[in-house]
Amino acid sequence: MTVDGMKARLERAGLEIADPWYSEGPLPSREAWRRVTCGETAPRVTLPGDRRADVNAQWYRLAVESGFFDGDGLFLVEIDGDRAGRGPRHWARVRLTPGWDLAGGLRPTPDGQAEFVAMAVGGDTVIGVTGDADGVRITVVDRIAERVEEEARRAAEDTPRQREEAWESLLAGASRKFWLLWAESLGGNPGVPDDLRIELLPLSGYLPYYRQSAAVVEAAMAHEDWDVRARFAEHQPNLTPEQYTRLVLAETEPRRRASLLWATRHKELPPAAYERLAADPSAAVREELAQVPGLPVPVLTALAVDSHASVRAAACGPAWPHLDERTREDLLHDGHGSVRTAALLCHHEDHPMPRSVFDAAEGPRDRAMESCRLDRALAERLVRDEDPALRRRLARNPRLDSDLVLLLGKDQDGGVRFEASLHPGLREEDRARIDFPFDPGTMCHDLAWVTALHDDPDAMRRLAASTHPVVRRSVARARHLPADVVERLAGDEDRVVHLFLAESCEDAPAELLLSVWRWWTGSFSHPDRPHGHPNFPRRDLLRYADDQSPRMRRLALDDPDSTPELVERFGRDGSAEVRARAAADPRLSAASAVRLLSDPYDTVRAAAARHRELPARTLVGLLRDLETAETAARNPGLPVPVMRRILAEARTAGA
Repeated sequence: MTVDGMKARLERAGLEIADPWYSEGPLPSREAWRRVTCGETAPRVTLPGDRRADVNAQWYRLAVESGFFDGDGLFLVEIDGDRAGRGPRHWARVRLTPGWDLAGGLRPTPDGQAEFVAMAVGGDTVIGVTGDADGVRITVVDRIAERVEEEARRAAEDTPRQREEAWESLLAGASRKFWLLWAESLGGNPGVPDDLRIELLPLSGYLPYYRQSAAVVEAAMAHEDWDVRARFAEHQPNLTPEQYTRLVLAETEPRRRASLLWATRHKELPPAAYERLAADPSAAVREELAQVPGLPVPVLTALAVDSHASVRAAACGPAWPHLDERTREDLLHDGHGSVRTAALLCHHEDHPMPRSVFDAAEGPRDRAMESCRLDRALAERLVRDEDPALRRRLARNPRLDSDLVLLLGKDQDGGVRFEASLHPGLREEDRARIDFPFDPGTMCHDLAWVTALHDDPDAMRRLAASTHPVVRRSVARARHLPADVVERLAGDEDRVVHLFLAESCEDAPAELLLSVWRWWTGSFSHPDRPHGHPNFPRRDLLRYADDQSPRMRRLALDDPDSTPELVERFGRDGSAEVRARAAADPRLSAASAVRLLSDPYDTVRAAAARHRELPARTLVGLLRDLETAETAARNPGLPVPVMRRILAEARTAGA
């Protein structure tokens, strides 16, 4: 069921939907359904299905008795989406309005039966309405927290015999869908031994994204399945240049060699490998090679005179500074238009492009505006062109005269002024005079001209003092910076400067890293920063155990002097972030891990499902449920013999 469909049914039932409409509730709505329908609690009321008024009256009576309408009248309701494993994952926050009719309005169809569960916003009782051909049942399940605690305590007391029976039951009746799902998910399980990881290579797409041992990487490099080799080439962080080289050169199909070159374009290969690829019989491979950054000069110059036009065109730009005049002239008069165009653009990086050439160059005109040295008269005309998109491209041209850049810095279009403010040819005092629109939350790319100066300490000092936040952000991306530059950037008013310093600079101070940690836990490109930074504090973190910030409190468990008692305390913390950190701690007791499987927040439940000490019966239950099977299969406590059986069955199922 879609969210819109759910809201329509709630409104039809006379319920006012609060803003925000969703809530995690005191426990997952799916768990509420389970407790209502599992049969452990007898229905409080049973009525014929056609007596809607009586159903409404009895539900309201029980809701009042359970304290649903205290305060502002808000309560939580979940209709039948989660019971079937579909639909919204949140409770809806609602109020009754005059004329409400839950039994009638919540019906999925005109002749269907309304089914829903409800709780008070901070309550400990679930009321469920379910029905079938025999009528409508209203079930009240109270003392939820107490029940969760008791069930967790009993589950943690499993015996060796119970564990053995649990695994036998799992392996005895699994379907093909589950075998394949478990095998796929095992690729993200840290407890899988290397020999099984090697066998999982064709079955799990997760393996390339996790750092693997040398043995697993070697097996992937030599694997018969092209998809395995390709995924590892692009995503595996533990590949060496020698392995990349072997992988690329061993491919027999030109299309695949070209694909691997693209995947490894930012990985440095040995010079001999580039020389061999420059002589590859496939033009597609040589063309891809020409676009690899940092190629040795002899390789670039050889590709620039390649027999195939597409290779010459691709190599022309990076090779141009290293070519002699005769070769440049040959490229400018090449028999293929793509080569002539590439050479023309390179030629006019040093020689002003006149208007006659610019007007005749239909295809590369936009690129010429952004990269070529333009004749002064042509540049003056373009600066005043009526098209703001053209003026923005012109403002990005690093070869544009500074006075014209400053003219664009006064442009009526804010986008033009912003591009002009980033120009590498401006003095910082001139840059400071440009009034440009800037949203600190807008994603900005690092400035290539600043990146090129990262190894110049004097340039970094000068640019770190820039009034332009994008310039300072680009400085902060340097891997190493002088101490005074780090100090200046650590005190910058722009917190994105702090973030970039924490993500990229190895010299970022501990105080800054802690400050960034308060509001940032990692990104896709830098998933372990700031917490994984070498300078991030590892001791004296217990002082944060009672900090008001949940982000800081959770750090206390990283302190080597933290105790299992603190882990247990954090497992009951009021913050889901802190509870999730406790759920991931191996010192957490089995009973607490089971209890946290009923946490209202999915991040906490997922961490608990991966806890190594989960009882076998509990883990088997998670593995049998499609909603939790993938996470449960990543639990490192899975017995290795069970992993081997999963692998064997998955191979058979996938054959």
